[in-house]
Amino acid sequence: MSTSTNLLRIKASRMSSMKSSTEINSNEGRINTSDDSNGSDCHETSTKRRGSKNIVWHKCSVEKVDRQDLLHQKGCVIWITGLSGSGKSTLACALTRALHSRGKLTYVLDGDNVRHGLNSDLTFNPEDRVENIRRIGEVAKLFSDAGIICIASVISPYRKDRDACRSILQDGDFIEVYMDMPLHVCEARDPKGLYRLARAGKIKGSFTGVDDPYEPPLNSEIIIQMEGEVCSPPEVMADKVISYLDAKGYLQA
Repeated sequence: MSTSTNLLRIKASRMSSMKSSTEINSNEGRINTSDDSNGSDCHETSTKRRGSKNIVWHKCSVEKVDRQDLLHQKGCVIWITGLSGSGKSTLACALTRALHSRGKLTYVLDGDNVRHGLNSDLTFNPEDRVENIRRIGEVAKLFSDAGIICIASVISPYRKDRDACRSILQDGDFIEVYMDMPLHVCEARDPKGLYRLARAGKIKGSFTGVDDPYEPPLNSEIIIQMEGEVCSPPEVMADKVISYLDAKGYLQA
């Protein structure tokens, strides 16, 4: 048998293997929230995947508490949710700047930014929106485990998906910040022009607040609202979150 024939067979075998792997991965889906754990081991309550078999979590001697001691802070996830135009990204940037000025290590996971890379293969259909939040939740958990204060700024319209992200973190380490801004205010801002496109019928079946529902949180740790007809400055909103972090001991190890 010629060398070229062997190479063709090897290539075909590899292509078949890659296809099988892709088919398995495409079926990987949602976070399992049936675990009764209180979050004492965030790895064991993580995503259960149908395609992941015969694997065991490998534990290292350097743990979260050691990394927190090194950084003089406690890792957590600040999950900022709300309608498009509610001020999520504005708060996230003000908050990371304020914490940085206090010598705290943070990282912002912005919903749009993540879709430029990790989630660039996802659309805005309901199934992909679930997967989008699942991936962001898993990445945020890794940041928290590293001792970093992770700030996730993402619409995350479905309550069950936000609750699933909460369930994979240690108890208390998921801090939900609800940007409770009226739809008409968000639509008047329309910083990206998306409401205008949705109202014109150019974004169909998937735009939150117009033709796709937003399910408000039921028990957020922090709620940001307008004061009368006025929105608080970003620095004031950030101070409210920082006060919560201070009170809960996240800004010292």
